[in-house]
Amino acid sequence: MPGIRILGTGSYQPQKKVVNEDFTSFIETSDEWITTRTGMKERFVSNGEPTWFMGSQAAKEAIASAGISPEDIGIIIDTSVSPDYYTPSMSCMVQREIGAVNAMTIDVNCACAGCVYAIDMAKRYLQTDENMKYALVVANENLTKITDYTDRSTCVLFGDGAAAVVIERADDGLYSSYLGADGNGAKYLFARSIPPANAFMTGEGRVDDGFPESNSHYLYQDGREVYKFATKALPNALTKAAEKIDFDLNELDVIIPHQANVRIIETAAKNLGVSMEKFFVNLDKHANTSSASIPIALDEALKAGKIKKGDKVGLVGFGAGLTFGAIIFEF
Repeated sequence: MPGIRILGTGSYQPQKKVVNEDFTSFIETSDEWITTRTGMKERFVSNGEPTWFMGSQAAKEAIASAGISPEDIGIIIDTSVSPDYYTPSMSCMVQREIGAVNAMTIDVNCACAGCVYAIDMAKRYLQTDENMKYALVVANENLTKITDYTDRSTCVLFGDGAAAVVIERADDGLYSSYLGADGNGAKYLFARSIPPANAFMTGEGRVDDGFPESNSHYLYQDGREVYKFATKALPNALTKAAEKIDFDLNELDVIIPHQANVRIIETAAKNLGVSMEKFFVNLDKHANTSSASIPIALDEALKAGKIKKGDKVGLVGFGAGLTFGAIIFEF
């Protein structure tokens, strides 16, 4: 089966680090409360670094790791829920910064499943265009700019960062994916953008979106509903991807899930019947960085020697939308 080969990875974290105790100066919380409920201890936050900058830095590292020329990249797929502009796209900004002058550029917003979606998209472009040598997937997030720091239940959950992956086609190898969404759950996790406004508006065309009342651009989350969704979506996506190729999930060497909450990962592992030892978890150091969490973890796992050539790897994401997706491939 045609598959992919990951040639290089890279990541970037802002210089400013925030530990759990730092929140106690302005909200009622504690290190113990945050740690026991989420598994998070610290996170990196932007000190002014824009989203495109973080993505570009990660991309440069991934390209250097792959040992390729930026001019040979045929497509850049950037995934983010926290871009710096309505336009230009983050992928155009990354292209500018890395000198990938021959690459087409696409931005996708699939929330925390974004990197999984983007890697699968890259695979399909590489397979169908014989002239395309390499794809670059970049996941960059500035979640703290849409975080409500008066909400003690959500503000401790998020961090900023970026990661990138250079991919080429493999004529044969292990590969399967399963992607999906449930738009009926969109109201459980969202952040509004600028509402309709113009010099001629009377407001008669307003339409109720069915979301909870929220007039700000900050993230709103129904924690209970998101937890219920995530603990089902994670095992379901991996199981469906495995079924497509008659693959036994116990043969996976490493599973890298979206780093949202350690309880979600533990529950999903139990539901899958797969040992937690196979899950790579680094949310204690980064918290939830949305679409960047999986590739940051992938980059760290590689650098730590947790993944080696020939290993069978599963990536699985779930998030706002509601979106979910998993890919299984051989490294």
